[in-house]
Amino acid sequence: MSLLSVVLPAFNEEAVLPKTVKVLGDILSQAGIDHELIFVDDGSRDRTWQIICDAAETDPRIHGIHFSRNFGKESAIFAGLADASGDCVAVMDCDLQHPAEVLVRMYRLWEQGFEVVEGVKRSRGKESLFHRISAGTFYRLMTKATGFDMSRASDFKLLDRKAVTAVLELPERNSFFRAQSSWIGFRTTEIEFDVREREAGTSKWSTFGLIKYAVSNIVGYSTLPMQFVTGAGLIFLVTAIVLGIQTLVHYLTGNAVEGFTTVILLLLIIGSILMISLGIIGYYISRIFQEVQGRPKYIISKRI
Repeated sequence: MSLLSVVLPAFNEEAVLPKTVKVLGDILSQAGIDHELIFVDDGSRDRTWQIICDAAETDPRIHGIHFSRNFGKESAIFAGLADASGDCVAVMDCDLQHPAEVLVRMYRLWEQGFEVVEGVKRSRGKESLFHRISAGTFYRLMTKATGFDMSRASDFKLLDRKAVTAVLELPERNSFFRAQSSWIGFRTTEIEFDVREREAGTSKWSTFGLIKYAVSNIVGYSTLPMQFVTGAGLIFLVTAIVLGIQTLVHYLTGNAVEGFTTVILLLLIIGSILMISLGIIGYYISRIFQEVQGRPKYIISKRI
């Protein structure tokens, strides 16, 4: 029988983890699916690791990985993929917002020959208006950057062993799993799901964290911010030519140019554009620096 590995990143999830273990175990066992659950503790500061250890001692199908510190969800996903031994590997959130029963349907599609099964959001659950607008803008930019429709993308996926190997062979340090798993290709299908409310605990994503995450991934997959620098330069070049011609005409006709306020405003605007442009270029250089350093995506301190 084929083995299904389920990778579950966890960060301060002590409130929901016992239920996650029970729900996943019951649903997959009832479906007759041979499985292993790989919980990746991303440097939690609560009892998450202890709960994983307790569960692993009673069920040999449960594996635990503990990071030396918080490295982020992307690193936790890749650590789980590297540790998985299944013929296919699913990635899902451990807060049960990704419905466990959909996992069974994903597995059946894999049995039919699909090598990547994408979970796409039919509804996003309860979100603030700001978060909904921000997420929509981010995914439109990512769709343009990658060439794949990511408007309803999620980390809830099931990958064949070949697809997992392909993702793990990608060399970049700053990874974005939901984009990379689409980029690799293979025979792909989609399955819709409704995002559920958290069973317990609170979201670990702050507004600032989401913005930082979005900027990092847009820069990793798109040169659009760099094109903004070029576009701003062209706009001000045209403006400078127009103003230059106007000034020359006034000079030749003997009219004094009373444009001191305009000059000050132009200097302020151009100075701001230059500083923003330097910041964008500097961010790309910092990403190059991080890649050249070649540091590992994560450090594992414990296993069970």
